[in-house]
Amino acid sequence: LLIIIWNSMINKNIVLFSLNMTSSIEWLQNFPPAEHSYNELPILMNF
Repeated sequence: LLIIIWNSMINKNIVLFSLNMTSSIEWLQNFPPAEHSYNELPILMNF
């Protein structure tokens, strides 16, 4: 039972990892985009 669960987790992670690596534009950028910078920090409110 543990071998079956372990095998399914490994196979699922490898497939997801390989699909996301080639199609994700985030891996091609060296720096975070402008909307994820320190210029737009969220405002904290105390209630």
